[in-house]
Order: sequence, then structure tokens, then C-alpha cells
Amino acid sequence: MAAPLRIQSDWAQALRKDEGEAWLSCHPPGKPTLYGSLTCQGTGLDGIPEVTASEGFIVNEINKKSIHISCPKENASSKFLAPYTNFSRIHTKSREKKGERKRNRNIDRLPPARPLPRVKPTTQITCLDISSGGGLGVSSSADGSMKIWQASNGELRRVLEGHVFDVNCCRFFPSGLVVLSGGMDAQLKIWSAEDASCVVTFKGHKGGILDTAIVDRGRNVVSGSRDGTVRLWDCGRSACLGVIADCGSSINGVAVGAADNSINLGSPEHTPSEREVGTESKMLLLAREDKKLQCLGLQSRQPVFLFIGSDAFNCCTFLSGFLLLAGTQDGNIYQLDVRSPRAPVQVIHRSGAPVLSLLKFKDGFVASQGDGSCFIIQQDLDYVIELTGADCDPVYKVATWEKQIYTCCRDGLVRRYQLSDL
Repeated sequence: MAAPLRIQSDWAQALRKDEGEAWLSCHPPGKPTLYGSLTCQGTGLDGIPEVTASEGFIVNEINKKSIHISCPKENASSKFLAPYTNFSRIHTKSREKKGERKRNRNIDRLPPARPLPRVKPTTQITCLDISSGGGLGVSSSADGSMKIWQASNGELRRVLEGHVFDVNCCRFFPSGLVVLSGGMDAQLKIWSAEDASCVVTFKGHKGGILDTAIVDRGRNVVSGSRDGTVRLWDCGRSACLGVIADCGSSINGVAVGAADNSINLGSPEHTPSEREVGTESKMLLLAREDKKLQCLGLQSRQPVFLFIGSDAFNCCTFLSGFLLLAGTQDGNIYQLDVRSPRAPVQVIHRSGAPVLSLLKFKDGFVASQGDGSCFIIQQDLDYVIELTGADCDPVYKVATWEKQIYTCCRDGLVRRYQLSDL
């Protein structure tokens, strides 16, 4: 893969001013890093800055929210996209405790000081999802809160309260009216997005739930836990239909996908429950802490393959009926073909930061990492699209709806990117 290019996280703001500057760099593997800068030479009548690059770099194209840079020496090229908007008020901490309010009144007796801006501190957002219609978002935070908000403007709609500790994962059902969540309290919950009520609670795991997957329309769901087990649940009867796998190692990520007809998923040893709906012809992918990526037949419970990677697997997703992606703690993104899984189709390594999120997007995918990088790779483009703004804070999760991409980050912001800005 071409050497990754990096740019100052707030480049779009920095280059709005005359003579404003932003740094950029190119990191060729095994070679010294090349450093450069961008300088604004003024702004055109259309509001788009005129930008020049220092020696070794070329500005190919620029508009208000994106800039295309290349480094000919290393044959590297990236298009950088700034957020269309940031949502900063979804997860905010209270500035003071109730018991402190009376004591704080004594401050009024002191001489007046220059007022400080009232900026509410935010807490890191660990997961998010966007409803199938694109109207609502759901996100969870490190403080244990989970909230539903308007996807267009970040306006808070509902607060979902019921988990005892941190909420690790949240996602909408295909209807867009119901939310599935999993937490460190080892509970899996189903919520109404309309009135914030918890309609179902699943109990059975002995450790925190780290990821979930929804089977077809949502009659069944899958959960992966720190206790090393993966369970299949019946939503209608609030019951566990079985332990799909017991791995002896934390299950950091799970994914369900429809299998290509050429893949042998095996046959179940026992007749499947009539409560299992849509599990036939499905593969279950498990990203494990013990450096193993495991694939099973969801209905058969039979192994399809077991792949050993370079480090703990954090996340996984299916690209098609036979192609999949999985990301590791040491920054590798493995692309595997289920029909021939012994050797990867390719291994993408852009930095040593943990790969935290992978998501199929058009004919490619979106990935996010622990160093703040978030990028899109598509087959029909000869360059990478970098989603900027997060600086060095980990980007924990990515969600998409049509031409919009949403990310959540340790800095407490939800960023919304508009691909029509490219």
C-alpha cells in the first residue's frame, strides 16, 4: 500500500486565513518521514482558499471541505475531508454537583474577574449507530450513558437508562425504531427508540458484553462477551437459544453475514430450534483477544476456519459472501477469502495504532484507529479518503447512511462528514 499521508487535524480552519498554514507529512515504510506545509495565498470569490504546498508535495484539488494532496516521490496520494459539522452536546458532563451549588455562591463575594466561556466538558463516546432511515443516531459513553439524538443536528431526543456500568455497544434494529445494547454489567438490552423504555433484558453472560450482531430482521441477535462465549438470543421470548462458541478468550467483535453458495457451513448436530429465524446460510465471524479470527456456521455451529493473526483482533466485518476484514491491536487490517483463508488476500498496515472499527462502504470500507486516523478505501479510487478532525484521539466507531459518515471519538465529539463535499 502507498505511504500514508497525514495532515493537521484542523487544516480546513487553519487555511481559511490569509497566509494561514497547516503541516502535512508522508510516512513511507522503512524510510524517513517527509515533512511539509500548506500555505493559504488568499481566498477566491467562491470562498475556496488558494493553497500552495511546500517542496515535495502537490495540491491537486481543493474546495471548502476537502483537499487532494500527493507526494510524487513516494507515489502517495490522499484526499482529506473535514467534518461537515460536529455534535458536541450529546454527551456532556454536569459542571458541578448539586451539593456544590450553595458553596459556589460564596464566590459572588469575591472581586469580579474576567468571565470564562462556559464550555461543558464532554466524555468519550465509545459507540454509535445511525437508524436505517438516517433520521436518528444512538451513542454510548464511557460514563455509562446512552442517548438517542437527531442525526441531522445532534439534538437530544431520548436518554436510555438501565445499564449498571459502561455501555460498550449499541445499534439500531433494521426497523430503526428499536435499539440493542450490551454493557459491562453482562446484560443485553432492547429499547424502544420512541419512548426510551427497556422492553427486554437478556441475562446469561458472566462477563461484560463487547459486541453484538443482529440476524436478518432481528428475531434473533448475537452477543460476544469477555467471558469468552458467543450466545444466540430469541428476542420474542427473551431467552438464550444456545452458546454458539466457548473460546476461552474475550470476544472483542462479532459479525454475521450471508455465505456464498460455494462455502460449506456444515450441518447442525441437533435439529435447530423453531425460534431460530434466518440463521441458515449465515456465517458468524469472531474477533478474539487471543489473536484468533474464527468463522462458524451460525445455524450448524460447525467451524469454517480459524486464522491466527499478529495480535489481538478488535473488530471484524463481511465485505461479501466470501470476503471479510478484521483489524488487530497492532494496526493490521487483514482481508481474507473464506474459500481460501490460510493466506490473506492482503494486509493493510498504515500505523501501529489499534484498528478499532471496520465497516463495509460502497465497494470498499471505512476503518478507524487509535491514533485518530479514519479513512475510506474504495476499489475505484487510486487514492485514500482521510476523514480528519480527531487529531490524536482514538476514533472508536464509524456509522454510515447514504453519503454521510458519522464517527465517535475519545474527545467527546460526534463528527458528521458529507461525501458530496468531495
